[in-house]
Amino acid sequence: MSHIPVLLEEVVKGLAVKPGGLYIDATVGEGGHAEAILEASSPDGCLLGIDADDKALEKASEKLARFRGRVALVKANYRDLAITARREGFFQVDGILFDLGFAFFQVEDPQRGFSFYLNGPLDMRYDRSSKLSAYHIVNRTPEEELADIIWRYGEEPRARRIARAIVQARPIRSTLELAKVVEQVVGSGRKIHPATRVFQAIRIAVNQELDNLKEALPQTIELLKPGGRLAVISFHSLEDRIVKEFFRQESRDCICPPEMPVCVCGHRATLKVITAKPVKPSPEEVKANPRSRSAKLRIAERRP
Repeated sequence: MSHIPVLLEEVVKGLAVKPGGLYIDATVGEGGHAEAILEASSPDGCLLGIDADDKALEKASEKLARFRGRVALVKANYRDLAITARREGFFQVDGILFDLGFAFFQVEDPQRGFSFYLNGPLDMRYDRSSKLSAYHIVNRTPEEELADIIWRYGEEPRARRIARAIVQARPIRSTLELAKVVEQVVGSGRKIHPATRVFQAIRIAVNQELDNLKEALPQTIELLKPGGRLAVISFHSLEDRIVKEFFRQESRDCICPPEMPVCVCGHRATLKVITAKPVKPSPEEVKANPRSRSAKLRIAERRP
């Protein structure tokens, strides 16, 4: 089964893709959104695709081969967005996209360790050259810190009990072993798999996803030309909260605390929010692609 890009038409429309435009897909994945952007920006629009996953770049290269000369694919983390874009000649661009979901091939490959349904090593790294893996977090993190990770990144109310059970069960070597430990604490019979929040929390910690997003978003301001657009697809409340707060702050002139009698921050609005509320997949899209059900798209435009 191939990866189905989420909110595809909404992204192309939201970015206002035009012929000859310059675009950055900061999480190119298998290239689904990039392909649509390159088609809409024909005949001479260009795109820079960034990803930390070598396999994703291989798949994107195959999908986008017909756009040779108009697309550059680079292995990098989007926390280094500005330096990567400048190095590749992408500055004053017309649009930037972040799709914060992980790819189908990553979940379905047991050796990547993302799935609680398939048995594999505790890995969960997007960049497999990174030293920190899920194994290290599960087996070497002190109990209190592990509970904090599960609570903060997974919003799991049983975080302390789960962390205690994990520590007592160490060493845990596989995804199914970890899922079983969590299920013994949480119990079954829920709408979602009992290990969903724990796996999310560990994946976020392994890849430093929220910190990277916080670092990357401000870099888009210097890369976008006036009128250029930023589109972000998030898949859980933690990501969406970061994007929403960034848009809110950058769409205001003054960000001083309410108790300040006069403005001392000197901040000036850099973005105009296009989506008052996040765009969500239609019922038809969710039916065709159940993985899209939690997606939220927010769009903002660079002010002059």
